[in-house]
Amino acid sequence: MTEVHALRDAYRRDKAALMASIQATGASTRGIRVLLRKLSTLAGSLLQELWRRAELPADLALVAVGGFGRDQLFPYSDVDVLLLLPDDRAADGCSVLRAQLEAFIGSCWDAGLEIGSSVRTIAECLAESAADVTVQTSLLEARQVCGSTELFAQFQEQYRAQMDPQAFLVAKTLEMRQRHNKYENTPYSLEPNCKESPGGLRDLQMILWVARAAGLGSTWKELAANGMATAFEVRQIERNEAVLCLIRARLHAAAGRHEDRLVFDLQTSVAESFGYRSQAPDGSRLPMRASEAMMRRYYWAAKAVSQLSQILLLNIEEALNPSAHELRPINERFFEKSGLIEVASDDLYLKDPHAILETFLLYQTTVGLKDLSARTLRALYNARGVMDGAFRSDPVNRTAFMRILQQPAGITHAMRLMNQTSVLGRYLWAFRGIVGQMQHDLFHVYTVDQHILMVLRNVRRFFMAEHAHEYPFCSQLAGGWDKPWLLYLAALFHDIGKGRGGDHSQIGAMEVRRFCRQHKVDREDGQLVEFLVSEHLAMSRIAQKEDLSDPDVIAAFAKRVGNERYLTALYLLTVADIRGTSPKVWNAWKGKLLEDLYRATLRALGGRAPDAAAEVEARKREALVLLALSALPFEAHKALWATLDVSYFMRHEAADIAWHTRHLSRHVGAPRAVVRARQSLAGDGLQVMVYAPDQEDLFARICGYFDRAGFSILDARVHTANNQHALDTFQIVADDQAGHYRELTHMVESDLVHVIEEGGPLPEPTRKRVSRRVKSFPIAPRVTLRPDEKAQRWLLAISASDRAGLLYLVARVLAQHHLSVQLAKVSTLGERVEDTFLVQGPELQNNARQIQIETELLRELSA
Repeated sequence: MTEVHALRDAYRRDKAALMASIQATGASTRGIRVLLRKLSTLAGSLLQELWRRAELPADLALVAVGGFGRDQLFPYSDVDVLLLLPDDRAADGCSVLRAQLEAFIGSCWDAGLEIGSSVRTIAECLAESAADVTVQTSLLEARQVCGSTELFAQFQEQYRAQMDPQAFLVAKTLEMRQRHNKYENTPYSLEPNCKESPGGLRDLQMILWVARAAGLGSTWKELAANGMATAFEVRQIERNEAVLCLIRARLHAAAGRHEDRLVFDLQTSVAESFGYRSQAPDGSRLPMRASEAMMRRYYWAAKAVSQLSQILLLNIEEALNPSAHELRPINERFFEKSGLIEVASDDLYLKDPHAILETFLLYQTTVGLKDLSARTLRALYNARGVMDGAFRSDPVNRTAFMRILQQPAGITHAMRLMNQTSVLGRYLWAFRGIVGQMQHDLFHVYTVDQHILMVLRNVRRFFMAEHAHEYPFCSQLAGGWDKPWLLYLAALFHDIGKGRGGDHSQIGAMEVRRFCRQHKVDREDGQLVEFLVSEHLAMSRIAQKEDLSDPDVIAAFAKRVGNERYLTALYLLTVADIRGTSPKVWNAWKGKLLEDLYRATLRALGGRAPDAAAEVEARKREALVLLALSALPFEAHKALWATLDVSYFMRHEAADIAWHTRHLSRHVGAPRAVVRARQSLAGDGLQVMVYAPDQEDLFARICGYFDRAGFSILDARVHTANNQHALDTFQIVADDQAGHYRELTHMVESDLVHVIEEGGPLPEPTRKRVSRRVKSFPIAPRVTLRPDEKAQRWLLAISASDRAGLLYLVARVLAQHHLSVQLAKVSTLGERVEDTFLVQGPELQNNARQIQIETELLRELSA
């Protein structure tokens, strides 16, 4: 055992020296392949020594498979080996051999190797390979480490004889599509997996696997020699592969373990190992963080890998199926080849740059075309230099781009394909600046360019009948819209100004104004698009942060949008934008707030001046109709309604008023709390009503219960009746309990009554772990406290990183200062919250107390 420990110490020492060499090269990728090969050789030498000491039978072989078989080992990757046995020596049949093999594998772990081992005969290898493409792939790169050369040669011969290149290509292509779907088909997620994500190292390995299986070569230079790639493409692949290898190796070193995800926690340390810095030597902040600069380098490498691997994969597929690809002419410049667009000549785009945008127009308008051929992709890749300032200002190209925008179908796929092939960023020069641009705002999960294309997709879906079930109201509005392309254009430009300093909405408005002028867009249409880009955040902010029952809020927003056309366009863009930030940001409650704002503004634009008295009477009449349907006794509503003022009826819809009345008509002024819950009418979560004698800490006590029970509060409407009873309504959700509404309803109704009546001091807030993303990109909390326009109540606005129990922290501070909450609007944007409260209390009349309240809130939010 002492000898094994000596081997382990020597291995660790030599490995540490190699890892230090990996860290010492700065941003240079030179030598990374040699260092990874040295790590592999180091592990191989240790295995050979351990094999020699194990004194295993001479007719066995130790075989490297997987990445170790490629003779390329990353710092914390597993050392994958196969202990290969002759067919007449199955380990199960011999206890002595089994004990020897177990002792050898144990010695590998004792010596410091993180080994992944399998023990098989040749027949078992072939059977497993035939049944599982993953095993077949790992054996494809098998390399003898030591043991019987004859046995290994016999295995290789039988393995190659069994290989079906065509079936292997199909299996690996399907596997790749599944893997890409898992990572949302984009290399641009904010925490990509540098091995498995689209454009990662696995895509390059997959090309070499299918090429090796087809006998077309096992290195990039061999693929070029066999006509699968050009010398230029090989240089590009090798350069970008080296970048990805270096990032992955540095990632392992920074994590101190096997970690292939570029998670936020590690991005900065990996970036700094490349020499990137967030601050200049004088301490001033640089325009781009170190992590952003490094991630942009990663995204550009991943994009190049995606483009080049697609070219090579199509070439290999064509080499294996030459008869399946017959050319059918589309026009004199293009052919169709098995559903792919094929250029008539390799230098088409160099000779006729107008054909570049024509490619994507054909893609949209020609039935049956689903992608670009390898030859076309290669021609586009080689024509990047042609897409210069003259190309962008060419009237023919401007007309072609407008035609692409205005096509009735195919806009989403065309724009994505243009982005994948780098054409979109080279034609729209402002777009190029946001390709691979990260967003550290805690709610976007995509880079800016991918978010823009996601918003474009969402807008397009509003106009497609097959997606009408997703957002029926949006689809209904879109059905009456005459020029969808104006919304597509607004989607393309709404965030194009990000990363340039200043207000990105105004920068985007300036860019789209220039675009409309250059592309001869009608003045009226251009003004609409410019309005949408400059105001694309307004509707979301007002819906989620202001009191929509206030007629002045609606009147001001109606004045801001001006007319129904502008309002409808802004509503559709806003819904598409929120849905395109992250799957977690959109919910049914946000959708309801936006729709409520749209409908209220539409009424105001229709000439109906906001009239509080008329609105209240209309809601009362509608509520009475609903109550009559539920068989409530005649005039049973009067006792409750007599205690409620106009503000209650303005803040609650008729359905909510009827629900409250139905359950409370017999409990008006009751000394005990009444709690009722139901599935939210908005669709997600529960709606909870609390009716109880008012007390200063009631709101905080209720929030504390929801925090401890694992609920998130989306909205709170707090009202104090003139009989000193509180009537509060909450919208809540529980992420891990969706669908169990009956059980949740019973739990809330019984437990919350007990919490309210129990009394006693408010419990301490629970301190729960914050997410990795919040840790990596914390938001400095902001608190503002100012009187409302009527100087009757105060508006408290809070912005902070989201975490469990945040609302309770705020409510607890307010209760300690005897402030009552009239309205709470909770807006969660991914991992950031923007909460607004309407509060009142005598302490707000004292400036010193105001400052004290703000200070305490900041302290709690920063803890």
